[in-house]
Amino acid sequence: MMKINITGANGFVGKNLSEYLTDAQFELRSITRNDLANAGCIEFKDCDAIIHLAGKAHDLKKSTNSDEYFKVNFELTKLLYDAFLKSDATKFIFISSVKASADSINEILTEAHAPNPKTAYGKSKLYAEEYIQAQTLPLGKVYYILRPCMIHGPGNKGNLNLLYKFVKMRLPYPLSAYHNKRSYLSITNLNYIIKMLLVKNVASGIYNVADDEALSTNNVVEILSKATAKKTKLLKLPKSVIEAMAKIGDVLHLPINTERLNKLTESYVVSNKLIKSKLNIDVLPINSTEGLIATAKSFK
Repeated sequence: MMKINITGANGFVGKNLSEYLTDAQFELRSITRNDLANAGCIEFKDCDAIIHLAGKAHDLKKSTNSDEYFKVNFELTKLLYDAFLKSDATKFIFISSVKASADSINEILTEAHAPNPKTAYGKSKLYAEEYIQAQTLPLGKVYYILRPCMIHGPGNKGNLNLLYKFVKMRLPYPLSAYHNKRSYLSITNLNYIIKMLLVKNVASGIYNVADDEALSTNNVVEILSKATAKKTKLLKLPKSVIEAMAKIGDVLHLPINTERLNKLTESYVVSNKLIKSKLNIDVLPINSTEGLIATAKSFK
C-alpha cells in the first residue's frame, strides 16, 4: 500500500482527492495547519509521496495582499520541497496553475510557452515552480508540477458561480456577443491523473492539466441551463456597453468587473497532450460537458 502525505486535504480538491485515493487503497496522512505552521521542522517519515495542494487561491475581488500569495504559494512550497528532498519519499506533486504560465493567451497553451504571469498569484506559483526545478534532484526522486485550468465538480461552483446565478434566476445571459473557447478541468479527471502519476514511472516535469475539449461560455450557459431545467436566454448586448459597465464595477466593486468579464469572455485553451502522452492515455475518464452537468446538478 502506497503511503501519501497531503497538504490542503480540507479544500475542495483535497477532499475529493483524499476520498478517491482512499477508495483506490492508498494510505493517506493529512498535513495539518499546525504542521504547516512549523513547516521548517517537518520530516516526512515512512512516506512514499507528497501531494502539495495547499495554497492561496486567485482572488478576483483583489482583496488579498501580494505578500500573502508569496508567503503561502512560494515560501511554503519551498519549505515542503526541501523536506521532501531530505526524506525517503520518492514523488512530490505540486499543484500549481496555468496562471503561472500566462494570464491570457492568443493560442493554445502548451508547456513550451515561455512563462510571463502578470498577477501576484501567477508570479508566486511560478517562483515555486522555478525553485523546485532549480534544486538538485537525488537519484530515485521525481517531481511533478501540475498546472490545472479552471477546476470544477459536484459541490463546487468555483468560477462558474456567476454563470450559475444567471441560470438559477433565469436571467438572460448578456455576454453572448463574445465567442470564446475555454478549457475546464473536472475534478474526476484531475484525481485520475494524480493517481496515474503516483503509480506510473513518469519523468519529472511541468504538465498542463485540462479536459479533452474546450467550450465557449455560451456552451457552458446552455449546459447549465439544460442540467438544471432552467431555460436561460442568450442576450447579445453591445460589447462597448458591457465593457463600460465592467469599468464601473471596478470602482463600485460590483459582481461584474473588468477581470471577471475577461474571465467569462476571453479564450483560454489549454493543451493536455503532453501529460496524456506521458501516461499513455487516449481519452480522460469524462468530458467537459459530463463534468459540468454533474456540477450543475449538485446545486439543484
